[in-house]
Amino acid sequence: MIRPASHRVMTVLRPVLTCAGLVALWGALARWGHVPPYMLPAPDAVARALWSGRAQLEPAAVTTLEETLLGLGIGIGAGSMLAIGMALWAPLRRWVMPMVLLSQAVPVFALAPLLVLWFGFGMASKVVMAVLVIFFPVTSALGDGLRQTEAGWMDLARTMGATRWRVLVHIRLPAAMPAFATGVRMATAIAPIGAVVGEWVGASSGLGFLMQTANTRFQTDLMFAALAVLAAMTVLLWWGVDRLLARALYWRPAHADID
Repeated sequence: MIRPASHRVMTVLRPVLTCAGLVALWGALARWGHVPPYMLPAPDAVARALWSGRAQLEPAAVTTLEETLLGLGIGIGAGSMLAIGMALWAPLRRWVMPMVLLSQAVPVFALAPLLVLWFGFGMASKVVMAVLVIFFPVTSALGDGLRQTEAGWMDLARTMGATRWRVLVHIRLPAAMPAFATGVRMATAIAPIGAVVGEWVGASSGLGFLMQTANTRFQTDLMFAALAVLAAMTVLLWWGVDRLLARALYWRPAHADID
């Protein structure tokens, strides 16, 4: 369905106006709220820190982005394979799913020091942390989608003598793609969390490391600038993944937005 131009303009304008309102409220609180600058710097101070600290922010953002993308790719691949394996072989689900749930029951902050100890201060520990954060949403979403295939389709496939592999490839996986896409979107939004938590615990580069260093030096404006770069990077990454998924699922019926 082709939406009118006014609808597309409002789709872009709404988040812009929301962000502008939040920045205005932030500026008013920083200026007239009697909050010390080292606790809440004004938006213009953060903007100056973005420009003056670009030599630190750019390589830190690249490092965090690399860790996030690697963790996202590995986590989506591993989670997808596990979900498919559990759908094809029920005993695997009974044995493995409790361990998957246990991995989510332990806070990531508790795991981060161990991962740094095992995998070192380099990129590997941050990638593993990102994988652990996103693994469950992908596995759970795709697993639910595979289990919720319409019974009529399955009965028709069995009647026609389709093998389990053909049923999986031609019926169950296509039917599960919308649920899988939801899991991937969730994973994309939270993947930077794993990378940044790993950088907080032990790293020599990245936005999390830069934020921690700025915090210890009371450079709150630089810390907010790094946080703004991280937020912008996450939003752009999510938007890009969402566009790719929308193109990949072109056959899915579009639903009208509720205004």
